[in-house]
Amino acid sequence: MSQSMRTTYCGLVTEALMGQTVTLCGWVNRRRDHGGVIFVDLRDREGYVQVVCDPDRPEMFKAAEGLRNEFCIQVKGVVRARPAGTTNDNLKSGKIEVLCHELVVLNPSVTPPFQLDDENLSETTRLMHRVLDLRRPYMQKNLMLRYKVTMEVRKFMDANGFIDIETPMLTKSTPEGARDYLVPSRVHDGMFFALPQSPQLFKQLLMVSGFDRYYQITKCFRDEDLRADRQPEFTQIDVETSFMKEEEIRTMFEGMIRSTFQNVLGIDIGAFPVMQHADAMRLYGSDKPDLRVKLEFTELTDVMKDVDFKVFSGPANAEDGRVVGLRVPSGGEMSRGEIDGYTEFVKIYGAKGLAWIKVNEVAKGREGLQSPIVKNLHDRAIAEILKRTGAQDGDLVFFGADKAKVVNDAIGALRVKVGHSEFGKSKGLIEGQWKPLWVVDFPMFEFDEDAQRWNAVHHPFTSPKDGHEDWLETDPGRCLAKAYDAVLNGIELGGGSVRIHREDVQSKVFRALKIGPEEAQAKFGFLLDALQYGAPPHGGIAIGLDRFVMLMTGAESLRDVIAFPKTQRAQDLLTQAPGPVDEKQLRELHIRLRNPQGA
Repeated sequence: MSQSMRTTYCGLVTEALMGQTVTLCGWVNRRRDHGGVIFVDLRDREGYVQVVCDPDRPEMFKAAEGLRNEFCIQVKGVVRARPAGTTNDNLKSGKIEVLCHELVVLNPSVTPPFQLDDENLSETTRLMHRVLDLRRPYMQKNLMLRYKVTMEVRKFMDANGFIDIETPMLTKSTPEGARDYLVPSRVHDGMFFALPQSPQLFKQLLMVSGFDRYYQITKCFRDEDLRADRQPEFTQIDVETSFMKEEEIRTMFEGMIRSTFQNVLGIDIGAFPVMQHADAMRLYGSDKPDLRVKLEFTELTDVMKDVDFKVFSGPANAEDGRVVGLRVPSGGEMSRGEIDGYTEFVKIYGAKGLAWIKVNEVAKGREGLQSPIVKNLHDRAIAEILKRTGAQDGDLVFFGADKAKVVNDAIGALRVKVGHSEFGKSKGLIEGQWKPLWVVDFPMFEFDEDAQRWNAVHHPFTSPKDGHEDWLETDPGRCLAKAYDAVLNGIELGGGSVRIHREDVQSKVFRALKIGPEEAQAKFGFLLDALQYGAPPHGGIAIGLDRFVMLMTGAESLRDVIAFPKTQRAQDLLTQAPGPVDEKQLRELHIRLRNPQGA
């Protein structure tokens, strides 16, 4: 064989190399025996090439006869045109093939547990055999795209004067919303480090230190209940900057997201409209609305206060209640079965049921409506429903009536489900491929009924909007934050805020959260102390890299864009982590298990 182990990648062999001798290395994707001639589809990370093995080179042909799927081989041969009618337009190498002169088996393979082109693999099988799963072109493409995204982000950051600074992985446990992963200290008996939920406090300290513009593509850890778009360890594009206002920060990072889409996928996702949090909740019941879906809520709370229908009048008169309508154009065509299906769907979100009215003929008023609830509504309520929703003949109006949170969650999810259904697509209820958005002016606090106290919506270092500081003590519920979320297609890409840089304002926020001076000093003393040394105005954003890449690839799960992910039960099926450790290790860490396994 030639001096170099290979001269090019399999997937990059094209007609430009016609007539040349190439040396390739890769894996046997498939071996086909066509009456005395053996064809090998050779695969590497760049794609496939067809290798032809003729029997007139007996030694090479004998080796080719022994090949099986996933053997790792080296091939030397001449690039030639494929015979007429056998080209493959789906491959870069589809117009050529390599006539094999020499073939070396670098390493055989046992029979793989699955075919790499099997589309119906269970996720358990894939994650147990992740090494083979990652060989599949789908996973190779996803992780290559992830790499390109991080390169584009780094280029953008570098061009805009941001510097990459690492922050610690072993740090102090601070309350940030989710549970910490704890790491026991061997040296300090009974003491624990925590893995960071985000580098939030450190990036603020770097601003006080005068580094001005910091970024990091870093791992974060949260011990929380998992879903398809959550992982216990995830990657964040973490950013902080000094001396920039909220609008300037948003403009810059909108630029980063747009340029990354443009340079990686060649797609212009367009400018980000700005929507206030209150409007997002009013119209869509969500702080991350999918604007591709053209349906909107109609507020009906005030109309329903005096109707006989207790299902509506109860919530309408409750302090935290809400009644909304969701008009579905042409929804009158839905079958009773489909409506029943949606009724079951909203129950997932705590709704007790789903009231509806089919609008057969608007002109006939009450007589033109079809629904079991119409008899319980007075004429003024019916007139207002038709007027406010703008219902036309043939439409359907769904209703949500409950606590505002239940209505927002249930009807918000229903809006998206109807829009994305086959019915929704056929009726044009969804449009556009990419719909970005900034959601701004989040509330500073949300009230925890169980604990009877206010909690920070983002984190306790978020700055109130100018003029709202005075309400921190008197009316926390009125305070809005200089906080913003970047949303794309109904998925939160990332969020950030302008931070509190003055110690007096930070103390007011702690008081509103019922965090006393001693607790504040114990948990955040190092930050509070630092803020006294001329801290600059600063703010930032954190963008979820895994989610960003998931959207770009069209993958359905974060696990398809992470090389070695955890399951929904926070397990790594490949390495069998987490696992037990031996008694000696536990003794060194001064740890005794209360309920040893098997006890």
